[in-house]
Amino acid sequence: MQSLIKKCVAESLGTFWLVLGGCGSAVLAAQAGGDFNPLGLGYLGVSLAFGVAVATAAFAFGAVSGGHFNPAVSFGLWVAGRFQGRHLPAYVVAQVAGGLLAGALMWVLVTSNPDFLPFAGAGTFATNGFGAFSPGGYPMAAAFLAEAVLTGVFLYVILAVTRPGAAAGWAPLAIGATLALIHMIAIPLTNTSVNPARSTAVAAFVGESAGYMPLHQLWLFWLAPCLGALAGALVYRCVNVERAEA
Repeated sequence: MQSLIKKCVAESLGTFWLVLGGCGSAVLAAQAGGDFNPLGLGYLGVSLAFGVAVATAAFAFGAVSGGHFNPAVSFGLWVAGRFQGRHLPAYVVAQVAGGLLAGALMWVLVTSNPDFLPFAGAGTFATNGFGAFSPGGYPMAAAFLAEAVLTGVFLYVILAVTRPGAAAGWAPLAIGATLALIHMIAIPLTNTSVNPARSTAVAAFVGESAGYMPLHQLWLFWLAPCLGALAGALVYRCVNVERAEA
């Protein structure tokens, strides 16, 4: 049986890769000043990057830790009876730490550019936001609803494709495809979070530069995904019969 320390290391490494692969693609496909570069990856490319990142992380680390890489997913799996609650705090700390490490690496790379400009504008440094900090200018209510519903769907898919009897070996691909589709929907709304560790990882490095303060909106990208994961887990338990983990 893998020790909790090994599981947390795997969660930290997987979250690091998810943030670096997904957010890194978005940041390096954007101009230094924060304007999205249509000659780069574009929204579709960034969406696929997140999907590929989570799928490859799940293949690489899923056998060790279960491949959560997301505090909301860990919370939802616990509600669904798939994860031991006593491990939840350690997983969340590991996920946030891995995300912050990726955010720090991205910050070093981006700011090393001699043409770097201070962070400013909606979605800068792959941050999430609503209102003036939403890429499409969407209000808080729309952002909250989208993040909650999409996280609920994400959690439901994760539970469905990892249930006993599910097709072996396909879960990471299904989960990656779902995350990519979620990004295709939500990038214009919130820059897509559905993952509190991912949001924290980049918001921490933008701060209040150029009047941009993503940290004061970070609460939404913890609360909405966790509530969505709760709903997704409860819906799954209502329509599926499965023995809970002891």
